[in-house]
Amino acid sequence: MATDVARYGPDIPTEAELKLLGNVEGKRVLELGSAAQAAIAFAKQGGHAVTVDSSPERLAKLRRSADDAEVKVELHESDLADIAFVRADSIDLAFSSYAFDAVDDLNRVFRQVHRVLRQDCPLVFSVSHPAYAMIDDTAEDPLLVRRSYFERSTDGEKPHRTISELFTGLMRANFRVDMILEPSPAPSGPRSTEWHETFKYVPRTLIIRARKEGI
Repeated sequence: MATDVARYGPDIPTEAELKLLGNVEGKRVLELGSAAQAAIAFAKQGGHAVTVDSSPERLAKLRRSADDAEVKVELHESDLADIAFVRADSIDLAFSSYAFDAVDDLNRVFRQVHRVLRQDCPLVFSVSHPAYAMIDDTAEDPLLVRRSYFERSTDGEKPHRTISELFTGLMRANFRVDMILEPSPAPSGPRSTEWHETFKYVPRTLIIRARKEGI
């Protein structure tokens, strides 16, 4: 996995193109979920990277990658909604790539992130686009709608949230949403192992940036 830049999802532009995070040099950056290993990119860019993940295996993998890259990343094994060890008003940027898909009580995570962020600082995260969940990308005709957009869950494991539910949860946690992106894949170039032709027709990834308001 390349760790030179923060990545939001498979086969879409990276932070190098989207420029949602700003300069992280000298800033405390909280990564929620470690699978994307964005903390290494933040550390390479001069940030103080802090990563929280509930999986010891993923954290161990991140530690090895950080050692290989010769950068320091502060690691914490914890549920994403339980970050009491992070001081209030101490974080300049919170980032998550696809980790929120597996969180049951995402509104609690929003409230916790709001507590630790400094005033007007952003939470930037990506999740599976809820429209993509309507199709089965392994089917013979994958562009047929297989389920309702409003259905709560398809597999009994991952919560399914509409865009309006995400927006409302952020607003109730006292965030101001200032960016919503549904990136299309590059028209050509190398594809990831997750690539499906359906990516050309239905957005695979939803990206939201929201800034802390209030106290």
